[in-house]
Amino acid sequence: MAAARTPLDTVAAAAERVMTALGGSFAAVSVWERERGRLRVMVNAGELTAGEERFPEDESYPVHDFPEIAEFLHEEWAGGGTEPRAWVESMDGAAETGGGQGAYRHERVAALRRRGRGYCVVAPVVLHGRAWGELYVARPPGAPAFCRADADFATVLAAVAAAGIAQTEQLEEVRRLAFTDPLTGLANRRAVDARLDEAVERHLADGVVVSLVVCDLNGLKRVNDTQGHAVGDRLLERFGSVLSLCGAMLPGALAARLGGDEFCLLTVGPDADEVVAVAAQLCRRAAALELGEGVSCGIASTGDPIGPVATARRLFRLADAAQYRAKAARAAEPVVAGRAGGPADPVVQLADHPPAAPAAERRRFRGRRP
Repeated sequence: MAAARTPLDTVAAAAERVMTALGGSFAAVSVWERERGRLRVMVNAGELTAGEERFPEDESYPVHDFPEIAEFLHEEWAGGGTEPRAWVESMDGAAETGGGQGAYRHERVAALRRRGRGYCVVAPVVLHGRAWGELYVARPPGAPAFCRADADFATVLAAVAAAGIAQTEQLEEVRRLAFTDPLTGLANRRAVDARLDEAVERHLADGVVVSLVVCDLNGLKRVNDTQGHAVGDRLLERFGSVLSLCGAMLPGALAARLGGDEFCLLTVGPDADEVVAVAAQLCRRAAALELGEGVSCGIASTGDPIGPVATARRLFRLADAAQYRAKAARAAEPVVAGRAGGPADPVVQLADHPPAAPAAERRRFRGRRP
């Protein structure tokens, strides 16, 4: 579980290892979604039957069909301070309950018969003192039945899995905070830098088109100065929503706030014309916002004649130069690097030979990636 890269990989590792440890042929991990009142299966491992998928999109069951997760587990085990314990069921209805759960077993027995399985052991997963979900392991008919010792072992394994899931959730939250802009909820500069480096590597390896749209939100300083920073923050949030909406038109696009009034869209795969069309719509939507004065938008794409792009730094410089030209011209449409003469395009020339900035400007942009 510690080696897993995503929360879903962590849960899958738990299911597979617990299945092996208990000698099962099938295992599943389900989470209790309280807001939906359902037990949702996150992963199925081992021998799947008809209709089962390894990572189901929406295999879920009403909690009232399995009330032990909501009633017995939450109120008596987790709420009462006693240790949660696993229990065993079989397709013939005989149960090694070990705690009174037999009153709920009819749905478990029906599920075993429906899936052609002989026995199951169900272990509650408890995180932070609350019922989180369950770990389910089954054996086929004819295999040795699970016993009380297996249930006790499953209880311990579920506790280990719970610790791994909790650690993964904490790490995921840390990653989210590290790569998310707190005001807009978009990706931040750190996330863009990491994704852009990977994208350029893919471009160099297999020629995939990488495009970068850099936007400067016009009029933010005026709004801050005349209406206050709270209103300015609202403008940033509203434009962030517009950027996210437009980014959704491009498969896999990353919408981000670089800092201050600067935003960007990063795409890998869509051709340059698609990106330009979406960026043009972004400009129109930004101009229609009640606050602000539209957006200055520059684009650089490896699908355009901009010369070799061997580093993320070069693509960023080209997009930044295009945005600079758009702002200087107060352009209502995006400025696209390379489309006004290829390598002779003024944007490409500006990126390759930027003018020396005054000392005050150099201090202002110190540390900003060119």
